[in-house]
Amino acid sequence: MQNFNIEEELKKLPSSLGVYLMHNVSEEIIYIGKAISLKNRVRQYFQSSRKRTPKIEQMVSHISYFEYIVTDSELEALILECNLIKEHRPKYNTMLKDDKTYPYIKVTTGEDYPRILIARQMKKDKSKYFGPYVNGGAVKSTIELLRRIYRIRTCNRSLPKEIGNGRACLNYHIKQCDAPCMGYISKEDYQKKIEQTLKFLNGNYEEVTKMLEQKMYEASADMNFEAAAEYRDLIADIKALAQKQKITSGEGLDRDVIAYAADGNDAVVQVFFIREGKLLGREHFFVNIALEEEGDILTSFIKQYYSGTPFIPKEILVSQELREADIIAEYLSGRRGSKVSILNPKKGQKEKMIELAQKNAKMVLDIDRDKVKREEARTTGAVRDIFELLGIESHNKYRIEAYDISNTAGFQSVGSMIVYENGKPKKNDYRKFKIQTVEGPNDYGSMYEVLTRRFTHGLSEKKQKDNSSKSTKEREENLTDRFSRFPDLIMMDGGLGQVNIALQVLDELKIHIPVCGMVKDDRHRTRALVYNREELPIDTHSESFRLITRIQDEAHRFAIEYHKSLRGKTQVHSILDDIESIGPARRKALMKYFSDIAKIKEASVEELAQVPSMNEASARKVYEFFRKGL
Repeated sequence: MQNFNIEEELKKLPSSLGVYLMHNVSEEIIYIGKAISLKNRVRQYFQSSRKRTPKIEQMVSHISYFEYIVTDSELEALILECNLIKEHRPKYNTMLKDDKTYPYIKVTTGEDYPRILIARQMKKDKSKYFGPYVNGGAVKSTIELLRRIYRIRTCNRSLPKEIGNGRACLNYHIKQCDAPCMGYISKEDYQKKIEQTLKFLNGNYEEVTKMLEQKMYEASADMNFEAAAEYRDLIADIKALAQKQKITSGEGLDRDVIAYAADGNDAVVQVFFIREGKLLGREHFFVNIALEEEGDILTSFIKQYYSGTPFIPKEILVSQELREADIIAEYLSGRRGSKVSILNPKKGQKEKMIELAQKNAKMVLDIDRDKVKREEARTTGAVRDIFELLGIESHNKYRIEAYDISNTAGFQSVGSMIVYENGKPKKNDYRKFKIQTVEGPNDYGSMYEVLTRRFTHGLSEKKQKDNSSKSTKEREENLTDRFSRFPDLIMMDGGLGQVNIALQVLDELKIHIPVCGMVKDDRHRTRALVYNREELPIDTHSESFRLITRIQDEAHRFAIEYHKSLRGKTQVHSILDDIESIGPARRKALMKYFSDIAKIKEASVEELAQVPSMNEASARKVYEFFRKGL
C-alpha cells in the first residue's frame, strides 16, 4: 500500500479488541492474529528492544503495511480470526494442511417413510445423524446392511403423496424393499423398522443378531438353506461391524481425544473419535508450524479444525493446556448449541487415552515423513518450480486457472475453467461456459468469450465487495465469492495463439495476470511452456511437468464432460446440418466417404467435390464453413 507509514499508523492503533492482518509488498496477507488490545499487540512486532524469535524477525521484515478490524467481544474476534485464516491461509500462521470432511449416516426421520443416506454435512433439520465416521467404505457397507435387514426404501418418491404412482422398483422384486411406494406396508409397520434401525445405529446389535439367528434356524428347519445362508452372512457382517466398535468408556459420551508430535516445522496431530463411548476411528492431520511456539500448536489446530467440521463433541481431551481454552470452549459451545468442555487430564483412563494418541502421532510423523515430502514436491513444490521457470515472483498461496474449449466441429461449443490451488484441484471453483456469441468451429472466438465473461464477472464482484461495508458479517459473507478471486497464473491449453487471446482480454479489461501456454508435440503431448513469446522447455521427468500434464488433462476432461451432456440432449443433430445447401443426402454421402467430421474439416475443395452428389459450389460451402474465424 503506497504512502503507508508504519510508525505513524502505529500511533493511531486503538486499544480495542480486534483482529489484525499483516501484508507484504505484494499486498498478500502473511499473518493474521487477534488481540485484546490492538495497540499493545501490534506495536510489539515493531519494537526493536523486544526480543523476538528468528521466525518473527523474518515475518516482520516482510511487512509492508497492516490493517485491523475492531470487534465487540473476544468471541467475535476469535470467530473472525478463524474465518480469515481459513480463507487466506497466511504464510506465517500455523496451518492445518488437511481439509477433510467425514461422512455421516443420515436417517430422514422428518419424512413419513424415512430413508438411510450418506451425508457430508450435519444440517439443522428433522433428520437424525450418526457419525462422523472416518472410513467412508464402512459407512456405505453399514447402510447397505441396514437396507437389506430392514428393507428400507432407497427411492426419492414423496410419500405418501406419490403412493401408487408407477410401479414397484427392482428392490421390491428381489426382496430388499417392502414397497411403501405401492402401499404394500403400513406407515406404522414401516416406522417400527426405522426404530429398529435407529437402535442398531446406536450400538444395539444384540437385538438384531438374535432376530436374524431365529430366522436362520427357522429357514434351516424348513429346508430353505439358501435363505438360511443369507441370514448367516448378515449375522457375520454385524459381528464384524460390532468388533470394530471398541468400548473405551462406560460414560457413553461423544468425545475427541487430541494429541500431537512435532519435529522442526512439521507436526502431526492425532484425533481419536469417540461416539456414544465407542472408538469409531482415528485420523491424523499434518500441520505446518509457523510463528507460534510449540505450546500453541493445539490452539491453532483446534480453532481451524472445529471451525470447519459440522460435528462438535461434548468433550475434547487435549495433551496440554490451551492458551485460550475458555474462549475457545465458549465459541465451540455456541456452535454445538450446548456446553463443550476442553480438558487436559493428568491421571486415570483419560490420561492413558491421551498417551495413546501421542504415541500414534509420533509414529505417523516418523513413518510418513518421506510421504509428506513427496506430496509437497508433487503439489506446492511443483507449482513453485513452474513459477521459477517462468520467472514469476513466488507467493504463499498459488492459484492457477486453466481453460479449454470443446465442440464437435463447432456444434455445441463449450468452455471449461478449472482451478488448482497449491498444486491440488479445487473443484468447488470449477466453472462451465456454454458459448453464446460464436457460431461454428471458432476456438479463438469461443475462448475470447469465455475469458471475457469470467473476468468481467470477477471485476463486478470485486466492485461490489469494495463498495460494501467492512463489518464482520459482510466480510464473512464475502468469503463465498469465487469469481472475484483472480489467479496468480493462467495456463492455456494451446500455444501462442491461445495465449494471445487471453492477453487481449486481460489488456482490454486492464487486468495484469501472467499467462502461459502449454505447447504440444506432434503426438499431442505437452513438451514446453510458452511465456512472453518465448518457448521454455520442461524436464519431462520432473514433478512440475507431471503437474502441468494433470492440469491440461483435467481442463480437457471437464470441457468434454460438459460438451457430452449438452450433446446428449440434442441427440442426432450434426454440424453438417448447419451448412447451407447440405441436406440429408449430401450429409450422408459426406459421412460415408470421409467416415468422420475431422476428415471433412481438413479436406480441400477438390476432395470434397469428388463425393457423390456434391458439386464444386456445395464443396466450397463446406470448405468455407469450417474455416470461419480462422
